[in-house]
Amino acid sequence: MTGLETRPLGRTGLRVTVLGLGTGTLGGHRIPVSREVAEAVVCAACSVGRLLRPRIDPPTDSASSHLMPFDAVYDYSYDGVMRSFEDSLQRLGLAQIDILYAHDVGQRQHGKDRHAGIMHSFRKGGYRALEELRSSGRVRAIGIGVNEREVLLEAMEWGVWDAFLLAGRYTLLEQGPLDDLLPRCVRAGISVVIGAPFNTGILAGRESYNYKPPPTQILDRVNAIKAICDSYRVPLIAAALQFPLAHPAVAAILPGPRNVEEFEANLTLLGYPIPAALWADLQEAELLHPDAPTPT
Repeated sequence: MTGLETRPLGRTGLRVTVLGLGTGTLGGHRIPVSREVAEAVVCAACSVGRLLRPRIDPPTDSASSHLMPFDAVYDYSYDGVMRSFEDSLQRLGLAQIDILYAHDVGQRQHGKDRHAGIMHSFRKGGYRALEELRSSGRVRAIGIGVNEREVLLEAMEWGVWDAFLLAGRYTLLEQGPLDDLLPRCVRAGISVVIGAPFNTGILAGRESYNYKPPPTQILDRVNAIKAICDSYRVPLIAAALQFPLAHPAVAAILPGPRNVEEFEANLTLLGYPIPAALWADLQEAELLHPDAPTPT
């Protein structure tokens, strides 16, 4: 990706390319991807960020039969974070890590009843581990990776963060974080990396929205956005890739290509020329948040 734009990550001194690589798809998150295909996208696909416990019994559902024999364990305690960090170093073959995210904290992953207890464990234990790793230089930046902005707003009340990975909530289809999270991140000097910029596929021509079939109102909104893109002969996927990067808090996007062809297509579409009038038409049709910055 020589020549690709880079942006600073918070106040850490790190810089990241605006186009990253989401590897959930390569790890078999939604569809089976062969080892050969994954290795064609990256030199080696490594599983990072969760504790993995060996699974004794084989999976009973066909959707999981292709996965390696491990179960993910969620442990946000001090010891859990340190164990996950050490395990990740071994899998990656590294002595230190640039960015360490605590993933999947929140009600969406664990349920409303468990959320308070998990956040308490994370605040009192896991966050202390992250701070120690950052202060020692073994990690250069710390953050949280989630699908719900409410967790990030809560964490900003008690933690000092460098970057957040927010999946699916600031896209061409959804801009709720403009009301609260993104302005606060700008003021705090926190960078945001946007995962799932296609809302798990619906903005890339697939029938998936947040990992499920899209409801009618989402389909209608996507079709309305696509109609405006079509009127300017701009691929919907190009607009979806470029839109989040217009916000000053956003450092990068992380689409999850399934193969080399999709990765190369994303790279090309990131530079696709889009006239300013297209964004103006989306604003006029109330298909974008009125405060949404648009690419220039």
